[in-house]
Formats: sequence, structure tokens, C-alpha cells
Amino acid sequence: MKQKKIIIGNWKMAPDSLREARALFQKIKEMSRKTRNIQTVICAPFIYLSELKALVTGHACALGAQNVSNEKNDAFTGEISSAQLKNMGINYVIVGHSERRAMGENNDLIAKKVVAISTNNLTAILCVGETVRDDSGDYISFIKTQILESLAGITHKNITRLVIAYEPLWSVGKHTKHIAKPEDVLEISILIKKILTDKFGKNIAEKVPVLYGGSVNQKNARDFLVEGGVAGLLVGRASLQVEIFTEIQKIANKI
Repeated sequence: MKQKKIIIGNWKMAPDSLREARALFQKIKEMSRKTRNIQTVICAPFIYLSELKALVTGHACALGAQNVSNEKNDAFTGEISSAQLKNMGINYVIVGHSERRAMGENNDLIAKKVVAISTNNLTAILCVGETVRDDSGDYISFIKTQILESLAGITHKNITRLVIAYEPLWSVGKHTKHIAKPEDVLEISILIKKILTDKFGKNIAEKVPVLYGGSVNQKNARDFLVEGGVAGLLVGRASLQVEIFTEIQKIANKI
């Protein structure tokens, strides 16, 4: 059976109110019912997850968290565990996002989080990507190191509950001057599959979806999905604009 495209909305630290969050989620969920060829995932702030979970009906639109602790429990003020997310009915967790890495998270910590996520049968959305696209090709070894170190504790059994999202930092954000081209994304998509194949074998590597995230909108979504060869998209600020995000859903559904 052909895998569904995965369209993930990362709301980051928005919206400002529960009322806005509920209204936005309802509209995205309505479109999810009409786009049966994709899996929609909304990664909302922790503070909204419980309320939004009450609105979930079926599997077309799932919920994810934007971060998680690598610890099980105990005295960790302000942290949230994978077990807590699992018991709340959350299915996905973003880990290793460039914004978290910029705050000091390294591959070792991310690897521990991936293990914690998989141990609780959640799906980790592992973000990887280079800061600059250098002519010498150093970015290739950089991404390889990110992936291998971030998956250091994962087993062959648990890697099937993994999604890898490629987000080149030089193509992320509203102030970026350079947007990645589909051929750039295709190159890294092939690279990621090769890295996974070398470590886990071809059969397992083929089951791990590779997504793209980096200034994605309704104008470039189709090109990234078709020419970029990815299995889905990680959408940032555009996921808070319902007209744009639902249009991305429709585009992905037709592919």
C-alpha cells in the first residue's frame, strides 16, 4: 500500500488564545476529512493540546507536541515526558528542531529524546539540516553526523516509528534571502535514505518518510513534493494561516 503524504503544521508559540487555536484546528480538521490521501498532523503548544485533543475525531488529523523531555519523570520543573503525551493521546513529537538546537540542544540530547519517544510508541519527527550550503560539500557530512548521532540509541524495531524532516537553516524564516530549490531537497532526500539504508538496511529505510520544511507555502508545495521527492512537508508560519495551510493540504492530496 502506498504511503500517505504527511503534512505537519508547526504552530510554534502561537496563537495567543485558546479560542483562536480551537477555531484554526477545526478548520484544518474539516479539510482533513476531505483529503484522505494525506495524514495531517498539528503540533500545537503544550498548553492547547488537551483542549484540541477533545476535538479530534478519527485519524485524519492527529496531534503532535513541539518538544519533550528525555527524562521519564521526577524533579524536572517545567518539563513534559513522553509518557504524559502518550497518556493524553498525542501521536507525534517534533525533536531536534533548528530553533531548539539554537537554544543549545545537541545530538546527544536529541538521541535520548528519540529513545524516550519511541519507547512510548510515539512517532518522532526528527529535524536535521545544515546552516549553510557550502561549495566544498561539507554539509553532506554534517547532515550525516546529525542523523547518525541523533539515532544512536534507536533500534531496528523502533525506527519504523520515525519521520525525518529536512530543514536547511539557510532557507528557513520570513527574512531568508535564499529559498531551497526542489533539486536541493531531492539531493538530501536521497542522501538521508542512503544513510538509513547503510545503517538499518533498505527495507527499513524505505519505511521512514522524509519530509521537507523550509519556507513552505501553497506556491512551492507541489514542486517540493513532486520534484523534491519527499513524502510530506513540515509547515511553519504558514500553518497558522488557514487559507494557505488548507490549500497545501489540497495540493498534497492530489499527488
